[in-house]
Amino acid sequence: MASSVMPTPRQAPESRPAAVSVTGLRKSYGDKTVLDGIDLSIPAGTVFALLGPNGAGKTTTVQILSTLIAADGGRALVAGHDISTAPDGVRSAIGVTGQFAALDDLLTAEENLLLMADLLRLGKREGRARTRELLERFDIADVAGKRAATFSGGMRRRLDLAMTLVGDPQVIFLDEPTTGLDPRSRRTMWDTVRTLVAGGTTVFLTTQYLEEADQLADRIAVLDGGRIVAEGTADELKARIPGAHVRLRFNGPDELDRAAAAFPGSARDDENLALRVAGDGGLDALRALLDRLDAAGVSAAGFSVHTPDLDDVFLALTGQGTTGTPFTSLHVDADTHVKENQR
Repeated sequence: MASSVMPTPRQAPESRPAAVSVTGLRKSYGDKTVLDGIDLSIPAGTVFALLGPNGAGKTTTVQILSTLIAADGGRALVAGHDISTAPDGVRSAIGVTGQFAALDDLLTAEENLLLMADLLRLGKREGRARTRELLERFDIADVAGKRAATFSGGMRRRLDLAMTLVGDPQVIFLDEPTTGLDPRSRRTMWDTVRTLVAGGTTVFLTTQYLEEADQLADRIAVLDGGRIVAEGTADELKARIPGAHVRLRFNGPDELDRAAAAFPGSARDDENLALRVAGDGGLDALRALLDRLDAAGVSAAGFSVHTPDLDDVFLALTGQGTTGTPFTSLHVDADTHVKENQR
């Protein structure tokens, strides 16, 4: 008799065991303190993004957790292995993709993967099977016989990540993996990361692209001055930053005057016949705002809802800008045509 098995529901991140656990991690170079006692707990099967300005210690954190360099203090467990007392266990459970593709340009894509399989002592049959699987998975099977030196930046990144996966790691460290990639290649890499996490892999991501963290990360931490200055989901971090507002546009100065009288404390832009009204941009708040305009007998030509994004968070917490987008706006014209754009 046929039977059906219900799929196991995906656990909420907070209920999963920690794939990476860090307590009081410290690192200094001479008089310069790079990490000043950071704490992290990253659930298995999630994407964790570490943000921070250049020199904040993001790469140093990855190097310590991947056992490339030693910490000066604190404790860290990666996939259940202590980085100080069981570094071999850590290395057997992780994969690392650095800022620059670690390929042998004289070898073909297939040869690079087979070389990694040999280094991991997978055995000839297993190594070849794993190589074929990864070539197909990363859509580079048709160029398997071409040298890596001939590959584009996006293809090199895909091959580099494929090499990281030869050993089927539980935790992958991606240190600014999409630096220098065009937007299409970057989005292809994002899709690859999502697929890995859906399969249960844990991804520790450092990035300068705030949209990348917003798109991928289950949780985000901001590192500045050697300390974690904020941590949470993207929405939680955005909610900490003031600045959400609605910008109303009017056809003439009379309408602007009446609207300004209806919203004391709002900011006027007489040159552009616009009014900036503080608010969270939610549907209830927006409905109340429009009702208030109607009660004042004012008709707006259009409005824009502006909400803080991770760039605003980053700027507020570190005082430095990034390559991210300043904010996202939802523009609505009087004819109810809606479009989403970015300034």
